[in-house]
Amino acid sequence: MRNYDLVFLKKFSMLIVFLVAVMLSLILAALYLNGKLPHERDPAMARLTEERIAPAGAVYAGQTGAAQQAAASAAAAAAAASQVAYGGTKDGSVIFGQLCSGCHGSGAGGAPMLTRAAWAARIAKGADTLHKHAIEGYQGTAGVMPAKGGNPSLTDEQVIATVDWMLANLK
Repeated sequence: MRNYDLVFLKKFSMLIVFLVAVMLSLILAALYLNGKLPHERDPAMARLTEERIAPAGAVYAGQTGAAQQAAASAAAAAAAASQVAYGGTKDGSVIFGQLCSGCHGSGAGGAPMLTRAAWAARIAKGADTLHKHAIEGYQGTAGVMPAKGGNPSLTDEQVIATVDWMLANLK
């Protein structure tokens, strides 16, 4: 090899080493600056985290607490009203067929079946009492009636219509 080739290789090697050193220093500077920047949070992940760590209940105390409790009750009532069962139908046969027949068709839990003999003592107490027990629930010696048949999204009118339908269709 000639002398000018060795000089070229030496200078070219020094240039490559210098460029590698510049590249490494730029990478380290970029990593440092990236660590100093605030990271943006994904809004969906932030919402999921907020839902996960939200308190399960609330404490209401004093005048402010009473107002908050009233507002929470109103919001819960509005949410329940917007989710009326069975499309809001007041056809007792539809509600009975889809909800009540499970117990009143088989007698499960002491539920009276649709026979006049099974309902005689209950009818004697009056329709208002039957409506009240169906809406609020009832636990007696003969069995248990869950409030609104176990479906809280039923309206009082739907429950009354279903009880009336059941009374009209006793055998």
